[in-house]
Amino acid sequence: MVQYSRRGIAALAVAAALVASTAAADTLRIFTDTSDPAPKKAFQTLINDFEKANPDVKVKWTVFDHEGYKTSIRNFLSADAPDLANWYAGNRMAPFVKAGQFLDVSDVWKKNGLDKTLASALPSMTIDGKQWGVPYTYYQWGMYYNKDVFKKFGVSVPTTWDQFISDCAKFKAGGVDCTTTGTKALWPSAGWFDYMDLRTNGYQFHMDLTSGKVKWTDPRVKKVFTEWAKLIKPGYVTANAAALDWQDAAPLLVQGKAATYLMGNFAVATFKQGGMKESNLGFFPFPQVTPGVPRAEDAPTDTMHIPAKAKNVKDAKRFLAFLASAPEQTKINDILGQLPVNNQSTVGNDPFLQQGFKMLSTAHGLAQFFDRDAPAEMAKIGMEGFQEFMAHPDRVDAILKRLESARERIYKN
Repeated sequence: MVQYSRRGIAALAVAAALVASTAAADTLRIFTDTSDPAPKKAFQTLINDFEKANPDVKVKWTVFDHEGYKTSIRNFLSADAPDLANWYAGNRMAPFVKAGQFLDVSDVWKKNGLDKTLASALPSMTIDGKQWGVPYTYYQWGMYYNKDVFKKFGVSVPTTWDQFISDCAKFKAGGVDCTTTGTKALWPSAGWFDYMDLRTNGYQFHMDLTSGKVKWTDPRVKKVFTEWAKLIKPGYVTANAAALDWQDAAPLLVQGKAATYLMGNFAVATFKQGGMKESNLGFFPFPQVTPGVPRAEDAPTDTMHIPAKAKNVKDAKRFLAFLASAPEQTKINDILGQLPVNNQSTVGNDPFLQQGFKMLSTAHGLAQFFDRDAPAEMAKIGMEGFQEFMAHPDRVDAILKRLESARERIYKN
């Protein structure tokens, strides 16, 4: 018989406990494309916090670069799937849901009351009445404006499209562009189309259109362009916008040569770097076009999902609930410099994030931006049409026919 000292027995007991602890810890595999510094730091913080709160779970985290991830996700969901993977809301999520590659997590939403705390994102996370992931960050789009210009022309912040167009006439008469943009890269024109459609026909119609369920020659789509033409035809937009990148147009707002700029919140840094004082930069939601249409917003939303072939579903759902919590969304979005989706979270002192948080938290629905909501090929053809319309509004019928031909081919309706 082998004899052990009391000290030896104690050491064996500690070792046995450590082995048991290691054996009991479950592994949670997470794949993300958060390779940029801020997103990477935010996810590291999130994972550290989760492991601290759940010592029985060990996270194994794999980070991909953005472009590589787009290809990788299509492969790993079908083969060696992780337990969690990040992606995007709305129609970008839909193909994976329809292919049976994302797990229904409606129980996570119900158990944690997420229909209330994540209410603004609920429509974009719901397909067939079920929720398929959890959103954790987004940022607002809207109208940024030069307060000095508004004051000079005696103009107040518009709440309706008719009021905005009336203001545009005043700015043009004074030699100032009512609004500026640069559509050389196409996507800024999509921001304009999104808001014109969301405000004219509403969130569900816009989602149906971008998912191929509505013809581009539908009279309701034509009405969007009819309203939009009220801005384009009189020359209220900066001339030759198609030759400008979005950053090229920013100095016009800063210098008071343009009154407004429809853009995402990431542009604030560019305005400030260009010399604009924060006290002179204002923000307001895109004006109402059709009375009674509930206010929806463009808010590109990042999400987390459980692949259908995940092995550790139990802990993956624990992670989703943790990610959805107000304190954690507050913390990671402070690192990201974006907005928490949880309406019980808090934001810092940045006035534009504060306004955006209030606006998005009370929105009826959130669109993901045209090039996320529509398939890649349709998005490109659509944005080319929007850019052309902003330069040649008289070509609207030909543009819509071309977009409809593309819809019929791409969606195979």
